[in-house]
Amino acid sequence: MGFLIPRFKDLIDILIIAFIIYQTLLIIRKSGGYQVLWGLLFILVLYFLASIFELKVLSSLLSGVRTYWIMAIVILFQPELRAILSRLNLARELQTAFHKSENHSLYTPLIDAVSSMSFRKTGALIVVERKRKLNEFVQAGELIDSGISMRLILTIFNTKSVLHDGAIIIRGNRIMAAKVVLPLSKNPEFTRKYGTRHLAGIGITEISDAISIIVSEQSGQISIAQAGQITSNVAFEELMQIISDASK
Repeated sequence: MGFLIPRFKDLIDILIIAFIIYQTLLIIRKSGGYQVLWGLLFILVLYFLASIFELKVLSSLLSGVRTYWIMAIVILFQPELRAILSRLNLARELQTAFHKSENHSLYTPLIDAVSSMSFRKTGALIVVERKRKLNEFVQAGELIDSGISMRLILTIFNTKSVLHDGAIIIRGNRIMAAKVVLPLSKNPEFTRKYGTRHLAGIGITEISDAISIIVSEQSGQISIAQAGQITSNVAFEELMQIISDASK
């Protein structure tokens, strides 16, 4: 009957297992992230101690649980993991918002210039380049390669300027060229209705993915041409959105 009498090591083994079960119940009841973390660290320490002191029952129990530790961590720390993922998502949203804000500030001088020319009824033709490079038209015009500036745009399209006749081409955050001659649209639907400036604005969008901003010198009305089509009487908010989308 001697085998029924527990040894000192067996008593320690049993007490440790009882303590683990008790602490696990407390952790489940409190369901706190730090308590769970300390509990897992405690189990890990026990695993090494059981191996060192050859506590067979405890070692057997922890060895069986070891396979599921990663799954247990994911389940127990689900709220914390969800919070981390939410922060990552927030970071992406902030990055997107930053780029939108950056694009907004980048083209604000352009919008301000268009607004001023619309109010003064100053004719203008501005081409915003996209993926398809317009090198042949840039090289045929007067090279500028300058940052986007409201004063510069207003100066170019001033009727007393030698550069006012023709279009300017914008590439990214640079005004590449002025006094650019563009191909005119041959679409009968437009030739009967629009003048040379509007036809040139439409024409460049028929052969490229560029966007044209046209300001009428008769009415001050703003028009947008893209993909061979034209939209008249465009509001400033809509103009900003179109330019912002084009810069993506």
